Amino acid sequence: MRTRAEILRCAARLFAERGYQQTGIKDVAEQVGMTKGAVYFHFPNKQALAVAVVEALYATWPRTLEAVRAKGLSPLDTVIEMFNEATSAFLNDPIMQAGTRLQNERDVIDVELPLPYVDWTTLISSLLREAAAQGQLAEDVDPEVAARVAVAAFFGAQHISNNLYDRADFAERWREVRDLLFPALRAKPRGPGNG
Repeated sequence: MRTRAEILRCAARLFAERGYQQTGIKDVAEQVGMTKGAVYFHFPNKQALAVAVVEALYATWPRTLEAVRAKGLSPLDTVIEMFNEATSAFLNDPIMQAGTRLQNERDVIDVELPLPYVDWTTLISSLLREAAAQGQLAEDVDPEVAARVAVAAFFGAQHISNNLYDRADFAERWREVRDLLFPALRAKPRGPGNG
């Protein structure tokens, strides 16, 4: 199983750096230090390797959510921390980088990939509904709309940062989005002058 995981991480690094069309099984084999036949033993073709990288990306989020929930944060702060974790992954994790690039190149990959953004929007929406139920969202905030806006803002900031600066400024761009968006979503504390 370790060999398959090594192949997957090496392939992810290459897909992230070069893209799908510029990466071949031979490149992956050389990167991981094995024969093409050994790579084919685990992945029958390049398309299967691309699908596995994207699926590995999506498989990380339930584990990330579990780890974030273990911190005992409120649902709204859990949303923020999930985006913080995704920011870190975009900057450091080849699976995140490659999975995202492969999704962006889906038109040139001759295989069906999972739909992007759907799981993220569903997850964030669920957490924001929890936040609303606990009175953490401003009264006029629709959790579904807020989830769509937050996901679009986050991935839009990542996309722009990636295209303009190879993500060098992404942490800063995410902080800008976070610090503008989430105070607007959060319920104001009730005090003597707030009703």
